[in-house]
Amino acid sequence: MLVNSPDPVIDANLALALNALLAEHSVTRAAARLHTSPAAMSRNLARLRRILQDPLLVRAGQAMVPTPRAQALREEAAAVVDRLGALLSPDTGVDPATLRGTFTLQAADLVGAALAPGLLHLARQEAPGISFRIRAEELEAGPALRDGRIDLEIGSIDHVDPETQVEELVGLRMVVAVRPGHPLTEGPLTAARLAAAEHVAVSRRGRFTGPLDTALAEQNLHRRVSVVLPGHLAAMALAARSDVVCLVPAAPPGAGPSPLSDGVTALGLHLLDIPLALPPLTIGMAWHPRHAADRGHRWLRSAIRRTLRTPGSPTV
Repeated sequence: MLVNSPDPVIDANLALALNALLAEHSVTRAAARLHTSPAAMSRNLARLRRILQDPLLVRAGQAMVPTPRAQALREEAAAVVDRLGALLSPDTGVDPATLRGTFTLQAADLVGAALAPGLLHLARQEAPGISFRIRAEELEAGPALRDGRIDLEIGSIDHVDPETQVEELVGLRMVVAVRPGHPLTEGPLTAARLAAAEHVAVSRRGRFTGPLDTALAEQNLHRRVSVVLPGHLAAMALAARSDVVCLVPAAPPGAGPSPLSDGVTALGLHLLDIPLALPPLTIGMAWHPRHAADRGHRWLRSAIRRTLRTPGSPTV
């Protein structure tokens, strides 16, 4: 009866020892090259002789010379060691020009619109082989990051998964956006005047209330939300053509312009400070830890930072 022998155990240390011995033709010098003892190197040579069934190095006077088999193995041994070194070395070299593929991002419409021009500009300059798919916030980000349906989430990160890595990018405040000539632009904006105006709310979950309603309630005020839209771009477009009031994110006073305000500028909306204390809005990015060391994903995160953190923009 035939008995299958177990697969041989591959010992990478023997490949290193073989390469050193064939390069140095000396047990002592090979041991010094690998920072080990001559006795340990002698044991490695004995194992190699048994495995390869060849003496490899033989005595010739005061020196040791390679056998024909050893000479034939020298280049291959060196190549194997080089490949092992590349395999087990950290991937520190990032050459964006060699990257190929598509990154899938999930972001709110306003964030996606702010990101797209800057990302495309950077990709054309640095990584022309990269393309982007920007999805609306229709997926639950935690599971979508975990199973690879999206590579990165950008926006207000409100889910807390143990493995998700999150980096905060910019801190923003909420302001009122109205059309030029809107009644609220005449005279100081008070909480009562703001509450009396007709509002459009932005909520992908269809909610009519938010932090502004909480702040108004503390002053016994209530606003009327006539319509809820899933994204800021649609809400801003409505505000630009009617008297409804829309809340939009903006950079803090004194900070430079933010790419997130480009849509406001394009629609010609007038921004007014809200006379109430509202919590700040933090825009961040989240990714699964399996991408943390990936060179392509590192370039992507760098591109996101450079796009949203424009000179003078706030950081948190």
